Amino acid sequence: MKLSSLFTVLITACAVAVGGCQQQDSSASAQVGHDHAHDHSHDHSVAGHAHGIGPHDGTIADWGGGKYHVELIVDHDKKEATAYVLGGDEKTPTPIAVEEIELTVSDPEMLVVLKTAPQEGDPEGSTSRFIGSNEMLGVDQNYQGVITGVIDGTPYSGDFDEAVHDPGAN
Repeated sequence: MKLSSLFTVLITACAVAVGGCQQQDSSASAQVGHDHAHDHSHDHSVAGHAHGIGPHDGTIADWGGGKYHVELIVDHDKKEATAYVLGGDEKTPTPIAVEEIELTVSDPEMLVVLKTAPQEGDPEGSTSRFIGSNEMLGVDQNYQGVITGVIDGTPYSGDFDEAVHDPGAN
């Protein structure tokens, strides 16, 4: 891992420890890794509060205590990940002026740099969509990890767990 990437991960990890979603409870740490063999007809809780399915049917991660949200979609056939930056309502595209954000997956361990891929309506110099690829994303599984980025000098980080909303689960 490059030193700058390691620094970004460390800074964002500190930001998560200090910030995170405002509605945390004492069971938050147990929620991310809990058993998913039960009924999926309800919202799961990540970081202590529920996030629905995103507008692109992806997994939602919180950035900055609800200031931003990031929706993650992994296309295993294309070996590609797409992240959409959304507002506090988890629906509205929210363009940001950064060149890249990072996706760190825990198993298999990988770092995927997601580059700007502006959507129609994104202002010049900002984007609400980021895309990156990695051969290991071709493994058809639910991924868990962290999405990180720096907006106007402020680091943001959010945990994600694709299994939390897996529409194919029984």
